[in-house]
Amino acid sequence: MMPQRVRLQHEAAVRHPTSIIGCQVRREPPNSTERYTRWINQLASDQLLTQVFTSHGPTVVMPTWFCSRAWFSHVGPFDEGGRGVPEDLLFFYNHLRRGGGVVRVDQSLLLYRFRPDAATHAVLESTIWTHRVCFLEERALCHWATFTIWNAGRQGRRLYRSLSEGARRKVVAFCDVDEKKIKKGFYCYEESQARPKPRVPVLHFRAARPPFVICVKLDLTGGAFEDNLSSLRLKEGRDFLHFS
Repeated sequence: MMPQRVRLQHEAAVRHPTSIIGCQVRREPPNSTERYTRWINQLASDQLLTQVFTSHGPTVVMPTWFCSRAWFSHVGPFDEGGRGVPEDLLFFYNHLRRGGGVVRVDQSLLLYRFRPDAATHAVLESTIWTHRVCFLEERALCHWATFTIWNAGRQGRRLYRSLSEGARRKVVAFCDVDEKKIKKGFYCYEESQARPKPRVPVLHFRAARPPFVICVKLDLTGGAFEDNLSSLRLKEGRDFLHFS
């Protein structure tokens, strides 16, 4: 870590005693996990709370965490269930449930090494997915009367199928840019026991109404998706949330 790290993060923790304080990082090797590194280094301060539902996990990376012992004890210990338990994600969620904030010192204060044998790779994606869906329902979907899933493809349909029955009933549409999906006009939930089986409309994104749960990965379309989203002039956290 950089020699000024403790001083700078301690100063931030004094100002924000109920927050997890993170920092920007420098990756080693430099080109490892490039999208993820851009994400953790470039999120705006408000996005440290609005983008907590994505597959990237905590919006400040765990090796950079800094908080007081008192706050750590208030949130509770890490889940010591062993290999395969996403202990950082679970602690981060509990921290947010306790009303904690997230702050990042915007200086690169840590050399973050990529290790292919790191314990994080032992956590099943399906385990993390289940926790993420539950947290999304708990923190956001319970406050929305209806919502639209942005992505009528595999990820959007997987989210729909993973929702509780109550949350699933709130889905009024999928939206997309794929003309074939839009032309078909609907997604049929074949696994449903209901008769007739639910059919959810598939709309062009400009014809859909917010709020949106977005199941499109950021930084993968050369800016095309981000331009489409920006064109709607929506407010993140109120009108849409990123989930992918």
